[in-house]
Amino acid sequence: MADTALPNPKDVRDMLEGLLGRDVNVSPGKPPETDKPLAIGVFVDDSLQMQALGVADLSFAAFAGAAIGLIPKGGAEGCIEDGELSNSVKDNFGEVLNVVSALFNLPDHPHLKLYGTYYPGETPPGDVSTAARILGRRLDLEASVAGYGTGIFSLVLT
Repeated sequence: MADTALPNPKDVRDMLEGLLGRDVNVSPGKPPETDKPLAIGVFVDDSLQMQALGVADLSFAAFAGAAIGLIPKGGAEGCIEDGELSNSVKDNFGEVLNVVSALFNLPDHPHLKLYGTYYPGETPPGDVSTAARILGRRLDLEASVAGYGTGIFSLVLT
């Protein structure tokens, strides 16, 4: 069985567009600043070993979480101003991460699923925090959600 592979940017864009029901543009980006509020999804294999992370800055988490739940842009902007996600935006962004896990599930690769999430104001375990900072096997995208705004979304292999 092959190792977990990173999806390509087009597949990420297509997945997000289909899920959010609006245009999404992605371009190469830089990793999110780990000293700023982040939303992190932990993806594990069938033996519950961490294999990948989905890491979003506060802006992308707010915009994507609001867009999927049809929450107006002002609701997302309020989350960004407050430095935290509302409960409904958290739940919605968790669903985004859950669906994104399918991007890792290729034939002859480990099956990954969303195991846990950490949101701004929550402290993830040390191994998750360290993995979010790893350079190398990662895809860092600047993602713009039509009608909402732009943020950073990264997929990181651990």
